[in-house]
Amino acid sequence: MTDNTQDQSQPQAKAQDERMFQLHRIYIKDLSFESPKSPHIFLGEWQPKHELSLNTQVNRIDDVTFEVILTVTVTTHIGDQTAFIVEVQQAGLVGVKGFAEPELGPLLGAYCPNLLFPYAREAISDLVAKGSFPQLVLQPVNFEVLYAQRQRQMMEEMQKQAGGTPSPTIN
Repeated sequence: MTDNTQDQSQPQAKAQDERMFQLHRIYIKDLSFESPKSPHIFLGEWQPKHELSLNTQVNRIDDVTFEVILTVTVTTHIGDQTAFIVEVQQAGLVGVKGFAEPELGPLLGAYCPNLLFPYAREAISDLVAKGSFPQLVLQPVNFEVLYAQRQRQMMEEMQKQAGGTPSPTIN
């Protein structure tokens, strides 16, 4: 009986050992900076208004490898003129094994963007400075909250679609 108990506990230990998250690589996938009104934009008073846009995308490479892409776009206006637009696609290649499907969403949609954001923030700051504009340091972003909000939005949209279409009646 003792032998059977040991044999049954070994598969459970193996299943826990097989759970893995590994960050293989962080890299810039795409990068752009444009200053459509330079050099004239430098002559006016600098009172910028910044617009920040964030987007994440997850691509499955194989059974255990995913590419997570965080796109950060900043558009800065002076009055009605665009001073600059900077966009960075900061990507990470991650290995994930042993996580249940419901755990993958938050892991890839919130945790990974949190890892990537400091790199994107640094790239944006460097590009803006090289464009001869005052340094731009983006504030930290809570991707867990953004992920949760997006999940709620998607659930509400699904409920509206389900409730909004009348079900067919059979006479």
